[in-house]
Amino acid sequence: MKLLTKKLIKAAMKISVCNSFLSFAVVAAVSLMFAGPSAAAPPRHPAATLAQPQQKEAADSDKTLAAMQDELDRARTRLELKIPDTNEPARPYYIQYRVLDLDVRTIVAEFGALVSSTSGRNRIMSVDVRVGNNNLDSSNFITDEGFTGFLGSTGTVGIDRDYDSLRQDLWLATDQSFKAAVENFSKKQAFMSRLAKAPSIPDFSAAPPIVSVEPLHDSDWTTRNWEQEARTVSAALRQFPQLYSSRVTYHLIYTTTYLLNTDGTKIRANHSLAAIEASLETESDDGMNLHNFYAAYRHRPDQLPAADAVRKDLEKAGEQLITLRVSPPAADYDGPVLFEAPAAGSLLVQMLGPSLSGARGPLAMQSAFDQLMDRLGGRSEWTGKLGSRVLPGQVSLLDDPTAKQFQGRDLLGAYDVDQEGVKSQRVELVNSGLLLNFLMSRRPGPDLDHSNGHGRAAYLGDPRPMASNLFFTSSDGISPDELKKKFMDQCKQNGNKWCLIVRAMDNPVLGVREQEDLSDIVMGAASGAGTGDRLPLLVYRVDVADGRESLIRGARLTGLTLRAVRNIAAVGNDATAFDFMQSQQAGFAGTALAAFGSSDSGVPSTVIAPSLLLDDVEVHGARGEPERLPLVPPPPIN
Repeated sequence: MKLLTKKLIKAAMKISVCNSFLSFAVVAAVSLMFAGPSAAAPPRHPAATLAQPQQKEAADSDKTLAAMQDELDRARTRLELKIPDTNEPARPYYIQYRVLDLDVRTIVAEFGALVSSTSGRNRIMSVDVRVGNNNLDSSNFITDEGFTGFLGSTGTVGIDRDYDSLRQDLWLATDQSFKAAVENFSKKQAFMSRLAKAPSIPDFSAAPPIVSVEPLHDSDWTTRNWEQEARTVSAALRQFPQLYSSRVTYHLIYTTTYLLNTDGTKIRANHSLAAIEASLETESDDGMNLHNFYAAYRHRPDQLPAADAVRKDLEKAGEQLITLRVSPPAADYDGPVLFEAPAAGSLLVQMLGPSLSGARGPLAMQSAFDQLMDRLGGRSEWTGKLGSRVLPGQVSLLDDPTAKQFQGRDLLGAYDVDQEGVKSQRVELVNSGLLLNFLMSRRPGPDLDHSNGHGRAAYLGDPRPMASNLFFTSSDGISPDELKKKFMDQCKQNGNKWCLIVRAMDNPVLGVREQEDLSDIVMGAASGAGTGDRLPLLVYRVDVADGRESLIRGARLTGLTLRAVRNIAAVGNDATAFDFMQSQQAGFAGTALAAFGSSDSGVPSTVIAPSLLLDDVEVHGARGEPERLPLVPPPPIN
């Protein structure tokens, strides 16, 4: 079990740290291990057309949709496989083609020096074929072979939008995907015949087709001198000689997504993402590895913060890390903890994630998979609880991909159509503490059987229900000053001489550069995932007598499952938008890796949440053996 856990975690970490096309392929392939090839249902509805700018395919030179449509029609009518000892040949009941056109520029700098500046264009295809029918098909099944590597139905295609070349690639990929689906379906049927009570939840749900063909948008790198900006902002960290390493990365990403399926859905959509991600690392004098990070995400490159603003934020992150380096180790603690926004938002992302999804999990031939999911906290705590109280009575939870702005700021998680071709919908999840709904993809679950437009994925990964713009609100929120006073009063009533404030939660995916170091962090967190271990970053010890605050290091929160937030002591009225890249990987609940990816492997998302006061949190102090410090002092930085 330990070996399997470590392999899965390392596979997921590779996705988070790779900047090449291989990382995009890994996202799709690892997703297929958990869910099998994705697909959909036969057409049952007239196609809907979104009210947005349209351009007929013939009006430009892009023949991508034409090639996809012609090959889809041919495969749908002619593809079949005769199976010995059966009356009817196997035929696909659903086919879906996805093509992703990527234009990416990445600039990396450290301590004022340019490390790399690369630009690249790739086109990736994904072909998904299902055999069977909506109730029982070839998907959602993990065989005894598990993940067997990259599938032939996922790969690169020509970047010049050539009609003939794309059809050739789609033809071969469809053939391989269909044959794999037939084999998987046979194994699934055999496995289910051995079960005393086979699952009755359908494998796929119907959805009305959508036609939306946007005009092509060109990539624009010319708005600013990105290389000079990277040099300038990274040079801000030269003033901290105690740093062992630092890296500032600019990601400028333009994508065009094509989706075509046998439902009649036809989509061409343009998206862009711009990000600045920075890591800072050092060690304390007693050998504890420490890090900090900085991240800024926007829809377009010209919306990124100016170099002066980024430089100031990096200087602040450096000062925090240097202070953390000389701060005392955390001691064990049990009592009230105040989570300031956006630390509260980051915490909620990790705690709520697995339970927001209403989709069923995949069937697995090996019981070890189910045991692994339970161990890692990957099961929903809200399944079967529709209409029950799951949060405090004053709290409501809403996910709204149609919301574009909050307090004048663009929301990162906004979109019109999800990655399964379903129109985005506003979903009221919890009202006054009562569970009303789940986020749904086209994979049904035990409580709901249809999509509400939340099938999301990184690049061409397998879509699964994921949050977009998640709003956590309270009907009786109080001001930050009142919340701080209530926190201090509660500390006194409990007899605590000191209490804790968390101002930032950790994101080791961004803060740690070395994969082995990240592996150690995530493995440690994964071991306590089932019991709700969380990783804070900036934790302050507050003296109850005089209110003085001091930074501590090495703390770990435990026992913070969803049950812990059913009795929140108080909620602030200082709602703050927290942007992050949501990890594509499911099943690692309880670790920061469960919630957070990076801009080259995650799904753009925002959580809007206020400060939170939890009245009883167990905190473990610093543990583990420190490493030996470098034998030679660092060279001077002029």
